[in-house]
Amino acid sequence: MELSGVKIAVLGGDDRDLVLIPELIKSGMKINLVGFPELPELAGVNRCESIDDALLDVQAVLMPMPGTDASGVVRAVYAKQPLVLHEKHMQQLPPDTPLIIGVARPFLREWTARYRLRLTEIAELDHVAIMNSIPSAEGAIQIAMQELPITIHGSSSWVLGFGRVGQTLARMLSALGAHTTVCARKKSDLARIWEMGYQPVGFDELEERVGQAEILFNTVPSLVLKENVLKRCSPEVLIIDLASQPGGTDFQVAESLGIKAILAPGLPGKVAPKTAGRILARLLPELIYNEINRGKKTSAESVESGIV
Repeated sequence: MELSGVKIAVLGGDDRDLVLIPELIKSGMKINLVGFPELPELAGVNRCESIDDALLDVQAVLMPMPGTDASGVVRAVYAKQPLVLHEKHMQQLPPDTPLIIGVARPFLREWTARYRLRLTEIAELDHVAIMNSIPSAEGAIQIAMQELPITIHGSSSWVLGFGRVGQTLARMLSALGAHTTVCARKKSDLARIWEMGYQPVGFDELEERVGQAEILFNTVPSLVLKENVLKRCSPEVLIIDLASQPGGTDFQVAESLGIKAILAPGLPGKVAPKTAGRILARLLPELIYNEINRGKKTSAESVESGIV
C-alpha cells in the first residue's frame, strides 16, 4: 500500500487526531492541516490558515468523526476561530475527490452529490463502528457511575437500540451485574436479546414498561423518548443519550418533568482519545488508499468510455 506523496486535507478535529495525524505522516502522506495550533505531535504538517488554503491540490479530504453542526461549523476543539464549511469549498474540489467523515449532515450529503464528490461516512462502516462502540459504551457507563447514587450492579439498566453500540453496551452492563433490558424493533433482534440473557422489550411496549428503568441508555438516532414515554418514566431515572445530535430524547420535556437527561455523542474522542485515535490510525490509511485509487479507476473508465 503506497501512500508516499499522497496529499490530503485534514479539516479540524480533536484529541484523537493528535494520535491519527502522526501515523498518517509516517505512512508518507503530505498533510494540509487547518484548525490546530503548533503542537509537537503535529510536526511535519503544512499548517493552513483557512479551509480554502487547506483544500488546494489535495487528493482527499479528511474531516472529524462528529463532522459539523447544523450550521456547518466543523468540530475543531483547538481552533481559535470557528471553522465553517461552505458549499464553495465543495465546488473547489475536483469531481471524484474522496471526502471522508464520521457522520455527515444532510446539507453535506447534498453538496457532495451536487459536485460529484465521493462521500464516505466511516461511522457507518461496521469495522469502524464496532471498534468505536467500546469507548462509547465505557464512556456511557462512566457517566452513569458519576451521576448516580447507586451502583451499576443490581440496577435496572435499559438500552434502547440493538445496533453496534447497543450490543456492546448491553454486554458490559450485564457483566457488571446490571439487570439489563434491551429495547428493539425487529423480532430477530428481540430473539437474540433473549438468547443472550437480557430482557427483551419491543418499542411498542416501551411506554407501558419504561417506568421500571433506573438508567436509560439511548442509542437510537430518532425521537424515541417522546413526551408520552417520558411521562411514564420514574422521576429519578437517568437518561444518557448516545445518539448523534440532536439525540433521541425530547430534552425540553425531560427538563420540565425534572428528569435528568444527558446528551453524550462522540464519547470515544472525549473519554478515550488515545484509543479512538489508534483505531482510526489502524483503519484510515487503507481506506484513504482505496478511495483515492477507486477514484483514479473511475476517472480512467470515464475517459475510455468517452464520458468527460
